[in-house]
Amino acid sequence: MLDDVIFWVLALLAVAAGGMVFRFDSMARATFALLTSLLCVGGEVLLLGLDYLGVVIVLMMTIEMAIMAVFMVMYMMNPAGLMPMTMVHNKKGAAVICAALFAALATGVLLAPWPSRRGEPSSDPTMDLGLSLMGPQMLTMMTLGFSLFATIVATVVLATRRGRYDRFGDDLKRRAADDPVRGGAGR
Repeated sequence: MLDDVIFWVLALLAVAAGGMVFRFDSMARATFALLTSLLCVGGEVLLLGLDYLGVVIVLMMTIEMAIMAVFMVMYMMNPAGLMPMTMVHNKKGAAVICAALFAALATGVLLAPWPSRRGEPSSDPTMDLGLSLMGPQMLTMMTLGFSLFATIVATVVLATRRGRYDRFGDDLKRRAADDPVRGGAGR
């Protein structure tokens, strides 16, 4: 019973926050409204018993929206996006398209022949989801993920101009370092 109430509260909050994305006249406020909507969706996934996927959604959306806010502050002519601006162009056309799409999707949901449950729910839905998505390629995908992570770390290490001891030159016993970068310990 409590799960049903939480589900509907999160669902209504997600829809309301998603609608507010288009009502706010500030990029920053729209970003946080979108974050609220996506966090509610992550909460819904957690309620469905897909803990790993729900946590990934929450973490990914939080980090994504934080990065988007940082880029807004850095690159927009309107710092922090707090000054009023229009977020929607061709409002009437967009409203007509959205209403028609919503009507079509709602009709599809209500008229679709949904299958009835057969059998019992899985004891480990996260494992079953992984197997459904990746099938026999689970080991391949895990290896690929580790390889990509190692590549990113190696690229960052190789991209740095100098290493830990480069500022000492050949004489590592020298007390003061000859630091070519201003503000270093050698100044």
